Amino acid sequence: MRSIIYLVIGILFGIVLIKSEAASWFRVYEMFQFGSFHMYGIIGSAVVLGILSIQFLKKYNVKSFYGAPIHVVPKEKGIKRYVLGGIIFGFGWALAGACPGPMFVLLGAGYLPMVIVIASAILGTFLYGVLKNRLPH
Repeated sequence: MRSIIYLVIGILFGIVLIKSEAASWFRVYEMFQFGSFHMYGIIGSAVVLGILSIQFLKKYNVKSFYGAPIHVVPKEKGIKRYVLGGIIFGFGWALAGACPGPMFVLLGAGYLPMVIVIASAILGTFLYGVLKNRLPH
């Protein structure tokens, strides 16, 4: 029954992405061309909401749907890996016209080429898992 909650949240998230045009290739292109504030506003709102959510989790020791405590783990320091990861993420975002969030939303909206994007994301994730221990820290 709790898994249905995740499904409902995912469907609502998809509706928000479509209605806010955050899943629109045109809006992503417009953002990379610095043509509009639209996507920057959405991303900025998400960052602020994320910061507030993490602070809330830390302060009130919130538990998951299953009753387990949620631990906020501090990230490792190191700029190189974040810069490299950001560049790879940005290239993928620019080539696909979508970040990972709306990939499934776009597929559900009928954009069948997203099958290639999703398959590539899964392959990239798998390769990272295989190569993770061999990569420089």
